[in-house]
Amino acid sequence: MWRSSGLRLGARLCCPRGGARAPAERGHRSLVSCIDPSIGLNEEQKGYQKVAFDFAAREMAPHMAEWDQKELFPVDMMRKAAQLGFGGVYVRTDVGGSGLSRLDASVIFEALATGCTSTTAYISIHNMCVWMIDTFGSEEQRHRFCPPLCTMEKFASYCLTEPGSGSDAASLLTSAKRQGDHYVLNGSKAFISGGGESDIYVVMCRTGGPGPKGISCIVVEKGTPGLSFGKKEKKVGWNSQPTRAVIFEDCAVPVANRIGNEGQGFLIAMKGLNGGRINVASCSVGAAHASVVLTRDHLNVRKQFGALLASNQYLQFKLADMATRLVASRLMVRSAAVALQEEREDAVALCAMAKLFATDECFAICNQALQMHGGYGYLKDYAVQQYMRDCRVHQILEGKAPSGGFLPPGHSQDHQPGPVGGIFLPAASCPAPGGPVLPPEGSSLGVASLLVFFFVNFREGLT
Repeated sequence: MWRSSGLRLGARLCCPRGGARAPAERGHRSLVSCIDPSIGLNEEQKGYQKVAFDFAAREMAPHMAEWDQKELFPVDMMRKAAQLGFGGVYVRTDVGGSGLSRLDASVIFEALATGCTSTTAYISIHNMCVWMIDTFGSEEQRHRFCPPLCTMEKFASYCLTEPGSGSDAASLLTSAKRQGDHYVLNGSKAFISGGGESDIYVVMCRTGGPGPKGISCIVVEKGTPGLSFGKKEKKVGWNSQPTRAVIFEDCAVPVANRIGNEGQGFLIAMKGLNGGRINVASCSVGAAHASVVLTRDHLNVRKQFGALLASNQYLQFKLADMATRLVASRLMVRSAAVALQEEREDAVALCAMAKLFATDECFAICNQALQMHGGYGYLKDYAVQQYMRDCRVHQILEGKAPSGGFLPPGHSQDHQPGPVGGIFLPAASCPAPGGPVLPPEGSSLGVASLLVFFFVNFREGLT
């Protein structure tokens, strides 16, 4: 698939230093066959993948370094991507979406990320926002907001994180007080991708009491009085998408912009993030794939001590390890995507596992790729350093490892008390024989918590 896509990662380097060139242009033995991302896909999915790879090669890869170094938000390119259906990949077709599956979306985002991981990550966040409106909004809201978002005539940002509540999302403080037919919002959101550039802000805010049941979801449109933005953050990576604080000061928003019922916001946020974790993990896989191919290509042209680096057995083992981690990550992400599409009972846990595993392993791959390029890998002429920088934040956002910020103590995603707990439990929280794990008072639950819930509470089914 990599060959047929025409993707030429080396072309972006444009440097006379003997660096990596197009990975599919030589006949050397390679890992391309065993890391082929089309393996296991049906013909339709291979078609989506090829379109995404071709677009990444043509419209993204040649500009990736420039967008990063000049901190450009590539609006025109993203609107071209939307013409291919990438603005609402898993949004229903009656409002302009492509109506594809979560696996299809994972395949597409992985392919696009080989061209520019940072921009693809923003596109995936935009997709998550459109899906939330499409899934939980009224018919009027769906047809008002979704069509211009699917064409990317308008862009969307997801507003959950606050300065004082990162992983502990249920403790957010941004308030929305109802006054007649409007909500008046006060508070701020932090680290918002697209902040200041997006047209639609899907905001989680507090309309009720403390905890997840007091949270609602409200769409705030750019230009609304009382909506403002902080300074553009200076980041290690993700520089093709702006990141700013989003600030609400007596910001009056029509009640008609509330998505779902009052108190349903936390459910909407968590349901959205299940897919968001698959999306960002897919972006990590795309960056890692590109890094493996670039590294293999570099080893086939770089000589040391009179021999190609590709002949060094130690480096061969390193490359094989990178390929193994890549394939394992891809399989885990795609398995979770299928589970989410099928609404299986293990979907939430699998999304957590896939995000945790793939973002960690794929960053390790990108980091190792830089190392195997030697001093050249540290130069901005070489793409591996950008993949590494753009991938690093994937371990933090959408629920960082190990805390994850997935669920508040004693609650499942539908706000109901649930048997969830952390890896390290005090004696008082240990389960009675045959009983569920109970969370320690005040605990913060995340990836590890979901996994212990899965393994402990279903231990009989695993034996």
